[in-house]
Amino acid sequence: MRTRTPRRSLSSAMLTTEDAEPAGGPRHTRVTRAGHNGAVSTAPALLAISHGTSSPAGQAAVAALVDAVARALPDVVVRLGHVDVQQPDVAASLDALPDGAPVVIVPLLLSAGYHVRVDLIEQTAGHDGVTIAPALGPDPRLVDALLSRLAPLAPAAGDAVVLAVAGSSDDRANEDCREIGRMLGARLAREVTVGFLAAADPRLDVAVASAADHAERVIVADYLLAPGYFHDLAVRLAAGAPVAAPLLGDDEPPAALVQIVVDRYRAAVRSPD
Repeated sequence: MRTRTPRRSLSSAMLTTEDAEPAGGPRHTRVTRAGHNGAVSTAPALLAISHGTSSPAGQAAVAALVDAVARALPDVVVRLGHVDVQQPDVAASLDALPDGAPVVIVPLLLSAGYHVRVDLIEQTAGHDGVTIAPALGPDPRLVDALLSRLAPLAPAAGDAVVLAVAGSSDDRANEDCREIGRMLGARLAREVTVGFLAAADPRLDVAVASAADHAERVIVADYLLAPGYFHDLAVRLAAGAPVAAPLLGDDEPPAALVQIVVDRYRAAVRSPD
């Protein structure tokens, strides 16, 4: 879902910049400003909006992702803001950008739930030139990242795999997560059960207990963007079953995840309406 809303200005507490795709550029007013490399840029800014977390490790992991995106797009102004928990929020991020500057918001969210469908639209109201790109998932490249995180757990043929997801009051977001579970199952050649951490059923502890009834071992794939409250909850609810790391950690952000963010931005620049 791509949404275009009015907009007046923009920014965030995160730094850097990215390279815009010139072909089929935005149909809104262009403004010039300095990019990450000091050159003058006419590309829309990229405002990456995360959920926000109180976890220092989670904050650092998300910041590292945005830094990597900025390096991939050196001629675009890139900022990081948050829809909840952390500052700057969406409104403050937008207000920090030059008045009238076009901006693409890329939600750093794995599915299109309430934050994408409601919060971002409400929080960008009154700001001209804002395009909201789709959420990061579902995308087959996220399955690549999940498999990379599962590899240290050495999944065996007799293991059951449960996919831990945050859960949403919007079942369309839950279905996005179930689709990732189906994609992961296809890659692992086994059924993958989805276990929710909130808002939907089955809850992760129930899914793990059920899987343990017919498997030699249960391992939990962690479909969460970064360390924080939900990852800690997943470890507790897994009741001793090994839990893979979230998609982002203290290592280099997965190249596939960086590319998804870049692709969401570029697609929005090509087709802002």
